[in-house]
Amino acid sequence: MKRSLSSLLGRTDGWGMPLVVLFIIAGLIELMRPGSFGLEQLALICASAMILVFVATGETIVVMRGGIDLSVGGTLSLASVISATRADLPGLDLLPWLALILGVGFLIGVANALIISLLKLQPFLVTLATWSIVEGIALIVQPSEGGTVPPVWFAWGYSRPFGIPISVLLLMLLMLWWAWFRRTRMANSIRAAGSNERSAYLNRVSLMGTNIAAYGISGVMAALAGFFYATQTGAGSPVVGAQYVLPAIAAVVIGGTSLAGGRGGLTGTITGAFILNLTGTVVFLLKLTSYWQIVAQGAILVLVVITGSIVEARSERSGADR
Repeated sequence: MKRSLSSLLGRTDGWGMPLVVLFIIAGLIELMRPGSFGLEQLALICASAMILVFVATGETIVVMRGGIDLSVGGTLSLASVISATRADLPGLDLLPWLALILGVGFLIGVANALIISLLKLQPFLVTLATWSIVEGIALIVQPSEGGTVPPVWFAWGYSRPFGIPISVLLLMLLMLWWAWFRRTRMANSIRAAGSNERSAYLNRVSLMGTNIAAYGISGVMAALAGFFYATQTGAGSPVVGAQYVLPAIAAVVIGGTSLAGGRGGLTGTITGAFILNLTGTVVFLLKLTSYWQIVAQGAILVLVVITGSIVEARSERSGADR
């Protein structure tokens, strides 16, 4: 039993420890409010977590590449205001507008990748600057929260295709996409470049290509998060993205993806996003002010990172002893 628990906590893809924490938090919620995890409640939890899940998905791939993407905040905001202010123009319905919004996100990500690759600048500084620029554009498009999402979009955000809530279906599709993507040559190249750029270059891995793929996917996911936000709230916000930048990075770290690059996965990130989301429920049930949610999320982040480091160090020592 002890060995199996240690094996779970020390999984190389990093999601063992976060999964244990998620079950502990879920257990506390169930004790405080029995029946919190019925089918309908799970659908609501999934819907509230999906915005963070989308942003953190793109962030995971960028971090695996050895970078970081702060511009997801601006991209999310811009996508939400485009959805709320431009989607009622004649001649275009949901799918063409969604393709356009995701295309904008992809172009923002590609711009980040090209600047980082060609000018050899730090990803933190580049994406911080593009975050400011893109959020400024969002403020020009819509200076304050509001706008109107077309009724068909709002209905889609709460639809149930095949009897499955749209948020749950999107989560399932995302996990299927990851199951495919993680085995592709591009994913392996991203990991290789994140682990050791020089070695990857000598093995004919395109460093610029991996940057374009990683930051392009991150931009698309952030744009998808902004679109989903608009369909859930019926409005757009030019500054909403700022609420998700640091939590997305925290979800990535909690999920076991190494900030040094080269190692990680989406399973842990999704688990981390749900941990952060359910933390707010615990704070609410304890009748504390919302500020305590930030404290609790920070404490969980520190706990998971420290525990994961200890388990990993012990695993390495036991392997060396053998």
